[in-house]
Amino acid sequence: MLVGFAVITAGLAQEAPLTLTDAGADRFAALVLTCVHREYPNKLDHVMSGVGEVKVPKELHPAFYGCFDWHSSVHGHWMLVKLLRDHPGMARAAEIRAALDEDLAPDRIAAEVAYLGQGNRRSFERTYGWAWLLKLSAELQSWEDPAAARWAKALQPLADELVNQFKLFLPKQTYPIRTGVHPNTAFSLELALDFARITHDEAFEALILERARTWYGRDRLGPLVWEPGGEDFLSPCLEEATLMSRVLSRPAFHRWFGGFLPDFPGGLKPAVVSDRTDPKIVHLDGLNLSRARALYHLAAALGPGDPRSTKLRQLADRHARASLPHLASGNYEGEHWLATFAVRMLSER
Repeated sequence: MLVGFAVITAGLAQEAPLTLTDAGADRFAALVLTCVHREYPNKLDHVMSGVGEVKVPKELHPAFYGCFDWHSSVHGHWMLVKLLRDHPGMARAAEIRAALDEDLAPDRIAAEVAYLGQGNRRSFERTYGWAWLLKLSAELQSWEDPAAARWAKALQPLADELVNQFKLFLPKQTYPIRTGVHPNTAFSLELALDFARITHDEAFEALILERARTWYGRDRLGPLVWEPGGEDFLSPCLEEATLMSRVLSRPAFHRWFGGFLPDFPGGLKPAVVSDRTDPKIVHLDGLNLSRARALYHLAAALGPGDPRSTKLRQLADRHARASLPHLASGNYEGEHWLATFAVRMLSER
């Protein structure tokens, strides 16, 4: 996998290998372990129907109240599971297991399910948080570990509820959301597709494939030159292309990709992050990491025979190195979430 966290905090040399050791995994985990049970500051996605619903985050979300917001807590838990699964010998393994035992307890998950069943919850974390929850569930269900089986069973009612919400919502969503932040439809569909395939939910997979082909199948001349926006942490064009590489056969994807990004990668270069204390500007570190992940994926999807593949991997490395040294910046604005994007990117590599 990828880069040692000691290298990250000291500054990453251009020639440094992008590999993750057990010690590096511990340092990534440390970032999230300091956040998952930190209740404040907190940004709630909470529509209140009355004064009785004025509650603190831990009362509303006993499983996922930390990490500033619900979706960051969810994907932080995914990151902990991923690191524990890939690095069972890491020093913080017991600490991670204790945190997962506490947060993924059946009673806490039941409270999360109950919250979704209340009024005014139809758009809660739709669809970004939904997709990350399914990614967490899929990671647990695909891991042959007794504790993972226990956590997966506890999480299953919440995953089932969100699959149902996806199945109700996607047919009604006439147009995809193409923004570079949380509501981006392509990003959520790809995470949901992981879940559908790992759990063998053929009906859910068929719905995702149909929606992707309907929304994106005829797209041409993607406006990559417009990117990035000033608060993006996703590339709308690259997220769409990554999704379509998993929806279409390789020959069909080559044809589609040639029409969608005919001059790719053009002048694409890492985003400049001017202020890592600003909660929106620091999104651009996430953009560099998510772009790198997409570029690694697209290089593989195009195949080793495509002359662009080597260039895409080199460009991905440049994006990764632009932001990996800044994960532990000392600013909660980035530290509560960026490690997840780094681990997912490094895993893709």
